[in-house]
Amino acid sequence: MTGGHVLEVEGLRAEAGGREVVHGVDLVVRSGEVHVVMGPNGSGKSTLAHALMGRPGTEVTAGSVRLDGHELVGRPSWERARAGLFLALQQPIEVPGVQLERMLAEATQTVGDAPGGSPSGGSLADRLRREAGAIGFDERFLVRPLNVDLSGGERKRNEVLQLGVLRPRFAVLDEIDSGLDVDAIRAVARRIESATTEWGLGVLAVTHFHRLLMELRADVVHVMVDGRLVASGDQALAEELEQTGYAAYASER
Repeated sequence: MTGGHVLEVEGLRAEAGGREVVHGVDLVVRSGEVHVVMGPNGSGKSTLAHALMGRPGTEVTAGSVRLDGHELVGRPSWERARAGLFLALQQPIEVPGVQLERMLAEATQTVGDAPGGSPSGGSLADRLRREAGAIGFDERFLVRPLNVDLSGGERKRNEVLQLGVLRPRFAVLDEIDSGLDVDAIRAVARRIESATTEWGLGVLAVTHFHRLLMELRADVVHVMVDGRLVASGDQALAEELEQTGYAAYASER
């Protein structure tokens, strides 16, 4: 595992739709670590993910997001990507007319060497086929326009394929497990898990469901309620939530 990279979130507050949704989040993710944020619908998990990446429509109103000490707040999404941050969207969009391989060719040319280090050997086409095979992504989709005519599950696999090619330092995964069947969750989770050792990928995964953690080992599980992280623990916390739900944390501020 490569070492030394740190994603630090301090006092982060963010608005979406003109309303503050994230109310002062503190978080530190290091190379090779997997952090999972769980919480009920409307708790602010996706807004947190979008705020980290600077997605349009989400505004950071206070706090800091630093990657290896470099401030990301106020920088456009493409600069954050160049710094080594990756966001896998909850609902990946179609991009008609833009082929997946062409998009990744432009991305790798713009970034230069992947933040997580270049994989050994092989052209971009070879790397695409290798990543597709690792997650069971049909190679026919590699020559299609990005996400066009793909199912929801296929789009999620496509996000993980892009992650494997681009090799970012940190990946923010917004419900990467939604729309996937059990076999697909296993394949996707194993690829993400292997990336934590292959190039030291740090992961912040947002999910509703414990089922992702049956396949992806979490170093830290956080509970998010009403825009705040109200509890943190190990994987046993996720198992507790599966049994009891979030009611016990609803009144915590």
